[in-house]
Amino acid sequence: MIAESPSPEAPATALLPSAAPPPPSAPAPQRLPAYRWVLEGLRAAAFLTPRTGIAAPTPLQLLVLLAANWGLVLWGEWWATAGPVEFNARVWLGQQWLSLALMGAAWWAMAPAQDRSGVFTNPQRAPGGGLPAWLLLSNWAMLPWLLPTFALPASVDASLAADPLAGAGHWAWQDGVLDGLALLALLLSLAVLLRLTARFIQSRWRTAVFALCLLGGMAAQFYLGVEPSWQSVVTAPTAGADPGTGETPAGVRLSQSVFEGQQLMLEAYTQDLTPERPGVVDVYGLVFAPYAGEEVFRRESTMVSDLLQDRFDAEGRVLHLLNHPDTADTHLWATPENLRSAIDALAATMDREEDVLVLYMTSHGARDHQLAAAHPPLQVEPMTPELLRHMLDDAGIRHRVIAISACYSGGWLDALTTPSTLIMTAADATHTSYGCGTRSELTFFGRAVFHEQLRSTYSFTEAFTNAVPIIAQREIQAGKEDGFSNPQMRVGAEIDPVLNALARRLAAEEGPVLRPGGKGLVAQIPMAYHSAQLR
Repeated sequence: MIAESPSPEAPATALLPSAAPPPPSAPAPQRLPAYRWVLEGLRAAAFLTPRTGIAAPTPLQLLVLLAANWGLVLWGEWWATAGPVEFNARVWLGQQWLSLALMGAAWWAMAPAQDRSGVFTNPQRAPGGGLPAWLLLSNWAMLPWLLPTFALPASVDASLAADPLAGAGHWAWQDGVLDGLALLALLLSLAVLLRLTARFIQSRWRTAVFALCLLGGMAAQFYLGVEPSWQSVVTAPTAGADPGTGETPAGVRLSQSVFEGQQLMLEAYTQDLTPERPGVVDVYGLVFAPYAGEEVFRRESTMVSDLLQDRFDAEGRVLHLLNHPDTADTHLWATPENLRSAIDALAATMDREEDVLVLYMTSHGARDHQLAAAHPPLQVEPMTPELLRHMLDDAGIRHRVIAISACYSGGWLDALTTPSTLIMTAADATHTSYGCGTRSELTFFGRAVFHEQLRSTYSFTEAFTNAVPIIAQREIQAGKEDGFSNPQMRVGAEIDPVLNALARRLAAEEGPVLRPGGKGLVAQIPMAYHSAQLR
């Protein structure tokens, strides 16, 4: 057998180097429908992980869904604000500094987790999508917890509307419970934001830094004050419409006898003023309540008139001008013309260089610093600080104590300031006061300064100083939404010693101290002032 010869050796094949595998690349971005972003944001509100993967919203989705979210928040604020309101874009834009600051902090904190060499890491554990996804999800996640912070205080207002004159303790427990629930909802919204942000960041220390930024920003915002985006509209009507409800107050029945009676009353009241006493600093009072649509102004002006006569030795020296359908035959109408006549009559009776005029004005106030006047069907012009200053200067009355109980009344300070004038206002020039609504018994200012403090002291400065923190506390308890009213006082250098001497004389002659509820209409005023509605 012939052995098989080996086959010739096959030529060696060249070994080509294999191609290197392509470098890892970021997964293609996903797109989700708009409704999914809303649903996943609401899912995050329950502390669950959003199922958005590495998806990012499109620019159009981001704009439309953020606008819808902000619209719902603004609607909640509007719904919870009593009375006619207007949107203040300046306030709303001014409050966005915190959102911008948090966006910057979130962008810094999540940058390493969201972009490492272009590859998103661990999409199963946390959402991707970067800052746009975080911004959209966080706004929708917080929404279910933010809306109750508006709805719960509004439910208190609804309860008070059903029974506005209930006793002070009647709604106290409900106020406390609902305020606590509103605070809990706010804290939960912040917890949701932190939990969601931590999922994006994936770093404990960076999450801690973001949390510190959030807490610091919230503290700064509360310190600076948070004004509502919807602010109550207060105008100075001349046709008699209630600035709070838009309703026209019941009108006075006019007849020839009414007009003649008003003229005779003016002459009789001014002629019957008690003369001044030489060498004695007498108090002459003028109380002016020009808005006929609110019972609170009738009650408050009556209280102040009685207080001046009973407590400040001004019996027979007080003129009370009041617009109300039921008082045309007992009180002079509160019109600018009658106010000038009353000032002139007091000036003719008092010692204009020695005695003190105490002028109290209570009504609605407007942002243009007009004092609302209404007495339909009469056409009554609103009062202005400049007009009042001219009246007082023309009358030549030197020593003046002026108290203005109205919204934005701090705008009267500059026009009325003189070295011999003390001025008190229920608010500063940019804030509303409180307690001038249809369900109020007294305004917070009139109650604290005159009804309470001036029954235990004869010092107007001491009464005001003691009343301000009380007013602040009551406004917080009542849920005043546009910030502290911030009552103002200016004391001229020349009137301070005059008022101190007056206080010493009255204290030396003091009889029984009148406590709240001790006489007349004052006794009928319940203590449920927290039911006052801002108008």
